[in-house]
Amino acid sequence: MNYDIFALYSLIRYITMSNDELITAFYTAFSKADAEGMVACYHDNIIFHDPAFGQLVGEEAKNMWRMLIKQSKGQVDVQFSDVKTHDHHGTANWVATYTFSRTGRKVVNRISASFEFRDGKIARHTDYFDLWRWSRQALGISGTVFGWTNWMQQKIRKQSRSLLEKYKG
Repeated sequence: MNYDIFALYSLIRYITMSNDELITAFYTAFSKADAEGMVACYHDNIIFHDPAFGQLVGEEAKNMWRMLIKQSKGQVDVQFSDVKTHDHHGTANWVATYTFSRTGRKVVNRISASFEFRDGKIARHTDYFDLWRWSRQALGISGTVFGWTNWMQQKIRKQSRSLLEKYKG
């Protein structure tokens, strides 16, 4: 049998990572547009939540990252900092800079993330960011005028979820 030593080493490394290393691996993979590297850090029953998608569970959360990486064509700059972890919880700050594909507008999204860990993986991931600030950048005047309203924020979530439902990996 011919074993790929690097793949085996990578698998063992993911299994034995500290929580700090796990968050670092997640964002490093993101910065390299490596969706599979990102989702490898997630528990099978991951619960993800953010203002744009709401709550996503399991493969739905993993597919969100796959879809976003594919849509960006790898053209997203991700910077992360302030990684802090404890036994079962962690936090990090990150900034994603990209062009929003629907409008061609540049977005700089500043995000605070919290994590819960189980079985050596990220079991819960919550991203916090100002959806109105995001909508002003991504949508322009309509985001500026209406982005703070519940109506517009629900519309953004509905569109995000619709795109995810259409995505087939």
